[in-house]
Amino acid sequence: MAEKKKEKTDKDRTSWKILAGLAGSCAAELKLFISSLLVLCTVATFLQFLPPRFSVSTSDLHLCISKISTPIAPLTYPLPPAAAASLPTIPPPPPPTQERLLEGGIVKRSFNPYGTAAYNFITMGAYRGGVSTFAVVGLASKPLHVYGKPTYQCEWIPHRDNSTSDRPISAAGHRILPDWGYGRVYTVVVINCTFPEPVNLDNSGGNLVLRASTSGAGDRDFNLTDTIGTLTEQPGEVDFDLFTSPPKYDYLYCGSSLYGSLSPQRVREWLAYHIRLFGTRSHFVIHDAGGVHPDVLEVLKPWMELGYVTLQDIREQERFDGYYHNQFMVVNDCLHRYKFMAKWMFFFDVDEFIYVPPKNTLRSVLDSLSGYTQFTIEQMTMSSKLCLSDDYGKNYRKWGFEKLVYRDVKRGVRRDRKYAVQPRAAYATGVHMSQNIAGKTSHKTELQIKYFHYHGTIAQRREPCRIFVNRTETTEDNTPYVKDTTMRDIAGAVKLFELKMIGPRLQKTRQ
Repeated sequence: MAEKKKEKTDKDRTSWKILAGLAGSCAAELKLFISSLLVLCTVATFLQFLPPRFSVSTSDLHLCISKISTPIAPLTYPLPPAAAASLPTIPPPPPPTQERLLEGGIVKRSFNPYGTAAYNFITMGAYRGGVSTFAVVGLASKPLHVYGKPTYQCEWIPHRDNSTSDRPISAAGHRILPDWGYGRVYTVVVINCTFPEPVNLDNSGGNLVLRASTSGAGDRDFNLTDTIGTLTEQPGEVDFDLFTSPPKYDYLYCGSSLYGSLSPQRVREWLAYHIRLFGTRSHFVIHDAGGVHPDVLEVLKPWMELGYVTLQDIREQERFDGYYHNQFMVVNDCLHRYKFMAKWMFFFDVDEFIYVPPKNTLRSVLDSLSGYTQFTIEQMTMSSKLCLSDDYGKNYRKWGFEKLVYRDVKRGVRRDRKYAVQPRAAYATGVHMSQNIAGKTSHKTELQIKYFHYHGTIAQRREPCRIFVNRTETTEDNTPYVKDTTMRDIAGAVKLFELKMIGPRLQKTRQ
């Protein structure tokens, strides 16, 4: 019996020795396991005390990672106590109102506004219209103007260091809405600021400030006002002789917004034709809303180098949802920007060609219309796909207005007119005519001047001829056409003019 107990005791000692040996050999792994278990238990205990709405999402993790990868901003130092004390304190936003129960069991509901649907005003340009008059051109929220009555206040603030009078001058701003209701989210607004006396007459400089107020539109409880610095005149900058001296140009073209994939060849033809027609005392302002791609730019460059063309990049206006690439804003900006630079200003598109009948010149026609502030021009609608059978196989060598020779003669169709205006007597302008001028308008000009319209050809980067006809009269898609070679007969002279002016550098221009 004693031997059995001794044997059992020896076995137990042997087992404990084995366990002790194993524990000693795994001490490092065991410590790591126990430490990890302790951390997990601590985190699990901490999570029990978090509010139920707390959560960590995948987006939160991405945000944390992005913040780690973002370069650290430069250190900013706190303002001195005196400067900090002078800064206005911004009160915290009021808490959202809650619905409540009124006497009689009526539930008083609450409405809490957030954000802004559209900007109050977006400026494109501000220009002098004389010694006491300015124009501010831009966009504004269309609902604000359709359903509200926003107001504008103009103020001229002289540069105090240089001015003989440091007294600011104020005047009510008169708004003009020239886009005929075509606006979308934004509508075009021209603000006329006419002060009761000349401003900056000593040419010491100053600033034109526009205060645009909603007048309770959008929220009747608030009259929100934005103060906008629209124009700064540096000392000695204004040439007051400009307002009374003869203009630099006889004719200036204000182009609408160019967009899309335009045909370089059609633009080439249009420029050569009209620079020849308008003459050396003319200028063309082209507005690029995305349509002046590299091939079109190559066509513009020779004429830009000669001083006939100014190209303006207006692609940023695409941010703001207005009518037709903000066309009305663009032409109004052009009107006021070049108001004193030309005697006549033309408004038409790059698929339209102004035509003056033989034995007349553009100068003689406009001299006969000098008693009018504005005149409109009748449209001759041309087919964009009908060509002569005689041109088949060689049509690719001919210019667009040279081979498209069939004119639409369908009766009872209202056709858009384009126009020209004497800009010094215009307050705002439109696409087909101006409704804001001082003076008379003539619409009876069809015997003196007209324009040929090749609709859609400017946006086609391919050969326009689709159907070849060998008749003087034809019908296509229920529309009657007659053969009209008026523009075709001029093509040769236009080509020679281009060759003389800029050489053969555009001879290999593609469709």
